[in-house]
Amino acid sequence: CSGHFCTVCPRTPGKMFEKTLSDLVRGIRAHKGEEGTFIASCLSEIKSELRQENPLVKANAVSKLIYIQMLGYDIEWAAFNIIEVMSNPKFTCKRIGYLAATQCFHEGTDVVMLCTNLIRKDLSSGNIYDTGLAMNGLACFVTTDLARDLANDVLALCVSSKPYVRKKALLVMYKIFLRFPDALRPAFSRLKEKIEDPDSSVQCAAVSVICELARKNPKNYISLAPTLFKIMQDSNNNWMLIKIIKLFGAITPLEPRLAKKLQDPLTTLIHSTSAMSLLFECVMTVISGMPKNVNLMQLCVSKLRLFVEDSDQNLRYLGLLAMSKILPHQPKALLQLKDLVMECLDSHDDSIRLRALDLIVGMVTKKNLVEIVKRLVTHIEESESTYYRDEVISKVISMCRQSNYQYITDFEWYITVLVGMTKFEGTTHGKLLASQILDVTIRVKDVRQFSVKQMVTILDNTHLFLSKTSKDGICEVLYAAAWVVGEFSEYLSDPREVLDVMLNPKVTSLPGHIQAVFVQNILKLYASILVQAESQGAQETIEEVGGMLVDKLPAFVQSGDLEVQERACCILQLMKYIVKLQGKGASVSGDLAALFAGELNPVAPKAQKKVPVPDGLDLDKWINEPIDESDKDEDFSLGDSFSFVSGKDSSYNGGIEKTYKKKSKKEEKEEQEEMERMRKQREVERASNPHYLPMISGTRKNKDSPEVGEATDSIPISKVNLGSLSLVIDDAKEKGKKAKKGKKGKKGKGRKQEKEEEEIARPVVMVAKEEMPEGAVGGSSEEEENPTNDALDEAHRKLNIDLSEPLRDDEILPVPKHRVVPETAGLKLEDEDSKEKKKKKKKKKKHVRWKSFLFILE
Repeated sequence: CSGHFCTVCPRTPGKMFEKTLSDLVRGIRAHKGEEGTFIASCLSEIKSELRQENPLVKANAVSKLIYIQMLGYDIEWAAFNIIEVMSNPKFTCKRIGYLAATQCFHEGTDVVMLCTNLIRKDLSSGNIYDTGLAMNGLACFVTTDLARDLANDVLALCVSSKPYVRKKALLVMYKIFLRFPDALRPAFSRLKEKIEDPDSSVQCAAVSVICELARKNPKNYISLAPTLFKIMQDSNNNWMLIKIIKLFGAITPLEPRLAKKLQDPLTTLIHSTSAMSLLFECVMTVISGMPKNVNLMQLCVSKLRLFVEDSDQNLRYLGLLAMSKILPHQPKALLQLKDLVMECLDSHDDSIRLRALDLIVGMVTKKNLVEIVKRLVTHIEESESTYYRDEVISKVISMCRQSNYQYITDFEWYITVLVGMTKFEGTTHGKLLASQILDVTIRVKDVRQFSVKQMVTILDNTHLFLSKTSKDGICEVLYAAAWVVGEFSEYLSDPREVLDVMLNPKVTSLPGHIQAVFVQNILKLYASILVQAESQGAQETIEEVGGMLVDKLPAFVQSGDLEVQERACCILQLMKYIVKLQGKGASVSGDLAALFAGELNPVAPKAQKKVPVPDGLDLDKWINEPIDESDKDEDFSLGDSFSFVSGKDSSYNGGIEKTYKKKSKKEEKEEQEEMERMRKQREVERASNPHYLPMISGTRKNKDSPEVGEATDSIPISKVNLGSLSLVIDDAKEKGKKAKKGKKGKKGKGRKQEKEEEEIARPVVMVAKEEMPEGAVGGSSEEEENPTNDALDEAHRKLNIDLSEPLRDDEILPVPKHRVVPETAGLKLEDEDSKEKKKKKKKKKKHVRWKSFLFILE
């Protein structure tokens, strides 16, 4: 074959040597490891094919581009060629063009504006498949301009005699509403009519559009409730019923009368339907719209048991999800399913296990807390997944501390549970465990002695020292252990032994904030040992312990953390001074113990925000008048000098003191003369430089213009907005922060206690309340920090339109009109030169090809 038509070759003329889509796929598979090179060569061939006149060749090239785009390559450069293929009258080629457009066209594509007349032409085509193809493409790449220009054309198709066209037109109208919200009110009456369309597919499409619109703005569609209720009673289409019931679930909370109307139909559906999808939607509608109906809620719980007992993992997940929605309204109804939910923890599906965990937290009572925690701890030991293990630890702590520890009857048991969970290496909840140990020990006085013994056990576990010191790792528990044994050292049976453990050289490998707590509490332990030794007259013990601290504290002085260095230096100098006084026979135990006298009370985490602002205090007012920029320039100049001072003259040994020296008038004059000389020298160099572009006349600096130094000072400096860019800062800054002495447990949401639980005999344990400042003001801190974020996305916010008001005269969909040319614009001057006419004719010939293309589009 030579490229002309041949009866033997099955290929059409002009397509002899072009690769088909199948050839491209086979070629990519054959070039493993070299796909990029092969695709690059194919793209060059495709570009040459797109320049040919044969429309079939172009369609073949675009089909290959579609496949290449699916591999991650950008084909937006061929957008103009795609429109050419879309304008082809053949359906096979048009389908390829529209498919490519749906994949690569978007809001920022420039050539989308050229599709308006093309899509309008296809929408008015006598072939319903061309019309359907145009609507499919429009739904994918509709823009604000396309939605505004084509809304009237699509709305006209909603009354087509073909159900196929009506159905697609209704669905496309939803995408048009999102881009052009002004079309909703004029089109709502047509949309409302189609809910009662005789064709079930059109009816289902109309209900689907209404359901999506009402998902974010349900109050605007309450007026449709009677029509939808009638359809729900008459329809046998499960998918239609699912849409309508889901819509009722959004409307019912806003219209209480509808809940009474739906009670009987929903009860009948729940009892009779065998479709699990429809049953689930009925249950969700009851939960959202009728949570106070006890009989219906119990019926839903009994049906959800079928979901959880099913072997299908998807149904089990949906059952647990629905139960979590019921839990806040009817917690007692779910207690009978506790064992069934606990069995879900043995599932191999992580999503089901996590959903069951969330559900178990809300099912905790005083009776079953110990049993549930015991089973969860067993799951932690058996689990191989670190993520799941961390989730279980988090849930155990959440269920124990909720509502200010109201479900815990034995705090020694809770401390034992917390200490037991420190044995699980690899967890990222070390900081959470430490905060709970501190919170319970500080707030519950009766448990302090037991807690101190448990903390000594933690300090003796060397694996905590050797574990990875990652952020929030298990080593964070040592923070709480060191603080508790130091603050409550009076409960220690052998403080000397604990002091030896805390002076272990391995402590220096811990994070800086933990080392700082160790150093601080070493001094507390020493004070306790010193008081006990002086009362017993054990002088050898006093000398031995003091010497040991002086010998081992320098290891902390050499720490890379500034906070540890500062604390270690201060305590080391204090210890040297104490040893010196002890050598003179002085007793210092009383004075040293007085440093740590008094009890630390728990303070509410948000107490600082509750402090009332005194009358007459304006926190936004300047304390001192702000310094002008000109004053700063006069006080300090670029010649500020730095002088090193000796340790004798400085407050810090070896410190550096910055001194500012104001320049004298003579120095300023010499500097200005030097700058003037340099400026003249630069001007001479520029004049002799042939490549230098001189300034435009009128902008050159005159004699009165400021000097170079003054000009540079007057240049405005704009701040660079880093946006979301995060700066990586050395951990030393974080480590340098002083460790807090206590962390408070967050208050969880409490539930009503059962009567039989109130009768349980348990020891009275006083949990100290978190202190608030006098005259505390403000509402709930949780509401202040976590405001309800029910903001709709931008598209649905614009669709929050009142549809009950009658249409105004100006609320009409835009209709394309021909541009009216004024009569005077068509008049020509009689004395127009003939040469100008010839130029216009030549100009027209140059644009013949462009106009012919526009004619094709129209």
